[in-house]
Amino acid sequence: MERTRQQQTVAINRGLFLVRYAAAEDAARPPLVRVSPDPAPNKDIGFLLHPDHSEPVLWQPETCLVVRALAPGKLAVEVVAAQAGGSTAATVRIEPLTQGDPTSPLAQSKGGRRSSPVDVKSFRILGHVTGLGDQFVNANEWLAGPSAPSRIEGIAIDWPDKPGDLEIRYAVKTATPQPGSGRAMGLGSFAGTRGKAMPIVGVMLEMSGDTSLQFEVEAVFLGAPAMRLIGRRVVASGPTGREPLVGLRLGLENGAAKRPPTKTSASKSVGSPGGVRVFRNRPKPTQRVTA
Repeated sequence: MERTRQQQTVAINRGLFLVRYAAAEDAARPPLVRVSPDPAPNKDIGFLLHPDHSEPVLWQPETCLVVRALAPGKLAVEVVAAQAGGSTAATVRIEPLTQGDPTSPLAQSKGGRRSSPVDVKSFRILGHVTGLGDQFVNANEWLAGPSAPSRIEGIAIDWPDKPGDLEIRYAVKTATPQPGSGRAMGLGSFAGTRGKAMPIVGVMLEMSGDTSLQFEVEAVFLGAPAMRLIGRRVVASGPTGREPLVGLRLGLENGAAKRPPTKTSASKSVGSPGGVRVFRNRPKPTQRVTA
């Protein structure tokens, strides 16, 4: 019997990244994690491996490898069960490695991290949901989602109190080509369709400017485990890229405001018995505990 496997694709920018196998549901027989460029081969993406290994595979939790990207690209993170019928629930984190910026203290005081939290009370998301029409939710609230999965056809993000030095853009991919599919939109613009029963199968969000913020996204695609993504640019889609989006929760994490560590089970995903959970964290001056 063929071993169960699951795969997620994660967009990365130019730079160095630590791919860390953080946890597995089945500690006795953990699945392996295989990392590769998507598509492969890709001469711009390489791996720094232990001298005793020849391929980018992590065999158990608390292991890691380094990715070197000369240009923006995509990584395929595949989790393969240790045996037929085994678990594929794993937590994998992709963390940028940086040597810092050679800026002066004056430049840091002008262009560094915000010293106070950003107000996200006016941040909200409009989603057009099949059979329900336009629905509005605030930051960190589910649009459809695990308890009420429904096909999402389009989204728009509004934030009247957005800081002036922050830019946010987003794009969606529809099940079949439509005008605007895959095109990045600014805040207030609607991405997707209405009333065509044309579900979204992929979402991209990116921000530039204010360095204290990053997205915290949870997405559910039909028939696939929920995923959680953290970063200044996130891309979400189902295992084959054709699964409809049936749940979306979007928030903004403020790096200047420290949150107490939250204890959650690494073996569970929202609305799913288990699956790959890929985290993309920006480097921070102090360590933050996530699960």
